[in-house]
Amino acid sequence: MKTKYYLSIAFATAILASCNAQKVTLKNTSDLGVPQKAISIKRSQIASKYVANSFPILIAKNDTIPAQLNDLDGDGKWDELFLVTNFAPNEKKTATLTWSLKDPKFPIKTSARFGKREAKDLPVQPATEEVLMANQVHKKLGFQKYQTDGPTWENDKVGFRHYLDGRNSKDVFGKKIPAITPENVGINSKGAVEDNYHVMYDWGRDIFPVGNSAGLGGYALLINDKINRLGILTNDTLNNVEKTTFKIVSEGPVNSVLSYKYQNWKASGNNYQVQETTSIWPGMYGYENTVSISGLKGGETFLAAISNINNKNPLQVVEAGDWVCFIQHDNLTYNREWILGTAILVPKKIYQGYIEAPKTGQLTDSYLAKLNVENNKKISYYAIAGWELSADKNFKDAAYFSNYVTTLAKQLSAKITVEISK
Repeated sequence: MKTKYYLSIAFATAILASCNAQKVTLKNTSDLGVPQKAISIKRSQIASKYVANSFPILIAKNDTIPAQLNDLDGDGKWDELFLVTNFAPNEKKTATLTWSLKDPKFPIKTSARFGKREAKDLPVQPATEEVLMANQVHKKLGFQKYQTDGPTWENDKVGFRHYLDGRNSKDVFGKKIPAITPENVGINSKGAVEDNYHVMYDWGRDIFPVGNSAGLGGYALLINDKINRLGILTNDTLNNVEKTTFKIVSEGPVNSVLSYKYQNWKASGNNYQVQETTSIWPGMYGYENTVSISGLKGGETFLAAISNINNKNPLQVVEAGDWVCFIQHDNLTYNREWILGTAILVPKKIYQGYIEAPKTGQLTDSYLAKLNVENNKKISYYAIAGWELSADKNFKDAAYFSNYVTTLAKQLSAKITVEISK
């Protein structure tokens, strides 16, 4: 069922009367219909009519398109207007952008969560940022600092978590309902860290075994034919990253963004600086990850990872749109209890084949897509997870999941042009 968002005519008129409206024209240049397409409009395109401390109201044909402002660089000023909307093939959509001093309170369809404690006997407190030094990892501290081992992020379809404790793997939360998961996942009634999410709840559970892999969407560098993991394993007491800085950049109704900065990642005798940004928006059974690395010497290859623990079926490698899709479908969950499809979508332009990680070592049990990497040049890719108990029960079927992934890849390739009146 399609949900419509709208404001009262009186409210809309009041906004229009008090602000200088701008016309926003969005054009789908593809012959493909694109549901819930994410669009970023830069501040420089619309700032001339922006009203300080206000909220964007974007109305097309009497429907309000959910949108939010994101401050991506943390300077206290928003950098982009982020929105998600549907397009028919070749559709041109005209909307009116105005500004409201009242928050329109769109339905919440994304979330980012992070909690931490500074001592074993202290309760977990909600937080939005963290600095982790090399000697502050889980095994060295003797206790787990973080709720769910690190931050979680989710939309109305699926959830994920990142092991901030030094492992830097990506895990999957299977969701059975569109509502955002409870704030106390990963902590008990006393506020202590507790692994209580590997059992089934009404909302779902953690379903994905990660082990010593980098999970679904983690990454590494291949240097002189050696796989170099970003981070460590559970029993290691010293990180190979000198300083890890994490921050929830944005949490809003249609977009949540997380940032990781890794300073002096020691790999094969070199020091690398890494910036990673994770973004999620409604409608998609996955998230976008963007990584840039500096300090490259010229012999490195970026490796995007997809864990193959419990996979007994052949890996599919399929080109679709601008992407190369790595697709798995099997009982990929804990104890092979449920069917799960997983995939990563990597850019076709820089794809250089793939390798399989060994069964022993610092990074195991994964397929690793090889990508060309350049100093300070961003690499964006996607990680997808479709569980048979999610809202879309058809993910139980392998052909259906493969079609979902390749169709999504084509939709993500669709270009939307943006024109704004001054």
